[in-house]
Amino acid sequence: MPSNTSKNPGENTLPGVKNIVLIASGKGGVGKSTTAVNLALALSADGAKVGLLDADIYGPSQGVMLGVPEGQRPSVEDQKYFVPIKALGIKSMSMAYLVDENTPMVWRGPMATGALRQILTQTRWGELDYLLVDMPPGTGDIQLTMSQTVSVTGAVIVTTPQDIALLDARKAIEMFTKVSIPVLGILENMSVHICFDCGAKTHIFGAEGGKNIAQQYQTELLGSLPLAIEIRELADSGLPSVAKDRESAVSLLYRDAGRRIVSAIEQLDKLKQNTDRSPGFSIHED
Repeated sequence: MPSNTSKNPGENTLPGVKNIVLIASGKGGVGKSTTAVNLALALSADGAKVGLLDADIYGPSQGVMLGVPEGQRPSVEDQKYFVPIKALGIKSMSMAYLVDENTPMVWRGPMATGALRQILTQTRWGELDYLLVDMPPGTGDIQLTMSQTVSVTGAVIVTTPQDIALLDARKAIEMFTKVSIPVLGILENMSVHICFDCGAKTHIFGAEGGKNIAQQYQTELLGSLPLAIEIRELADSGLPSVAKDRESAVSLLYRDAGRRIVSAIEQLDKLKQNTDRSPGFSIHED
């Protein structure tokens, strides 16, 4: 995988974690957190060891989606390291596990980024194939902190086909490019609504927006997820789609997207290996 050319002093701070994948979006309301938890469960369903970090310090939601009981706290080892909470077969860590769910995080940027560094680097993740990070929306402090704290494998951009969402998705792609984090692909959410009564398909937010932006930035469209009430209901209940039924139509879309992410990471690895094997050149004057 391409190395991060920005200063990355903490790239060795997560021993045992093979790949860190950011699940990001340019704006809120596109279903990023629901996508993140289902992708984590999809990778786990295929046999990978998976962790999920809720990096949305101000609005953590993964505890609810994973069905972690309110008030459950991670244990602490050596008076310093958090032990991630295991739920639905994956390891998870969230600010929601450390504070009351009704307590707002009224913090300025440096406090939020400090909290992120702590739960990221002071969690004993153990051996993981993939650590998925549910990022807050936007292109601010948290995103920059992630790029400077650990060596990130790549980012997945979640968007809807809506023009305003695509505009912000472009900003997210440009930001990750500037900090040398590869974009593994685009995942289009809420792509189509299927009528319960007649089965008619309606592109409420527009059509092929994810495909178009993937082509524009020469990356892959990882999948298109429908606008379906059961996806939201299952996530809110603490038993997301992939955990409820791995073989359902929706779950198979998430699992296919997860496999495409794995394939994209493998391609990055091959590219890096080929680059490392390239012979050096020297110029000799006669």
